[in-house]
Amino acid sequence: MASTVWKGHLTFGLLSLPVKLFSAARGESVSFNQLHKTDHSRVKQVLYCQAEDKPIQRSEIVKGYEYEKDKYVVVDDEEIKKVAPKTAKTMEVLEFVKASEVDPIYLESSYYLAPDEAGEKPYALLFESLRQSGCVGVAKIAMHNREHIVILRPGSKGILLHTMYYPDEIRQVEEFRTDTSTVKEKELALAKTLVESLLAPFEPEKYKDDYRENLKAMIQAKVEGKEIVETAAPTHMAPVIDIMEALKASLAEGKKPPRSVREGSTGAEVPVETSADSGKSKKGRKTSSGD
Repeated sequence: MASTVWKGHLTFGLLSLPVKLFSAARGESVSFNQLHKTDHSRVKQVLYCQAEDKPIQRSEIVKGYEYEKDKYVVVDDEEIKKVAPKTAKTMEVLEFVKASEVDPIYLESSYYLAPDEAGEKPYALLFESLRQSGCVGVAKIAMHNREHIVILRPGSKGILLHTMYYPDEIRQVEEFRTDTSTVKEKELALAKTLVESLLAPFEPEKYKDDYRENLKAMIQAKVEGKEIVETAAPTHMAPVIDIMEALKASLAEGKKPPRSVREGSTGAEVPVETSADSGKSKKGRKTSSGD
């Protein structure tokens, strides 16, 4: 298991149990270094003073906060340490709320919350209580010099912890709204039929980052001195003019999942049986990659 990022006690009511946190997910990307174009040697970043028009050393830099245009107040590291929350050894559950009331937009980073020694039984009690009640816990924790409000929710095997964005960190875009008054009943019925025809179990392992895989393949080809093959351009989609006709055509096309899901690593189509195809297969219809 990954290294522990926090260790302490989770408290709710008069109960307290020892727990520890592990990172549950992290983004993956292909990293590049900056090289000098002529000789491919590594380059260093130069820090430059605009007022004196000359390079400066990193030791000459201080932190400044711009409180007005071109006006700064200087803050040093010791001053920041004085006001930063100290990493606490206690995570306090503030309240429990219905899981359905928590908008996923508030969820930031994900962690596994595991019981520490002698904490297995109260941990299992909390996990099962959350699972059966449909609730999540809202707790406060201080770690890495920052105070977090977190969501504790039951996963398939244990409790997951998500740090939460504060309301002022969520971008409120007034233009982001949907006018459902333009939706017609017949269009809605067809759209729901299309959704149901593409309904499938959520299996995240069948999705992949094609761009990252293409980058790695391209780099390996360059290392081996092979030719670089350009990625095929996506099929151009004409704008929808008649919604009803577009929905009918989508249903008639075979009720298949999006092409990106049906393609394997080689680019060949992989048959994916939908709920609609399943019923047809039972009547003797053969599924194939060309369906």
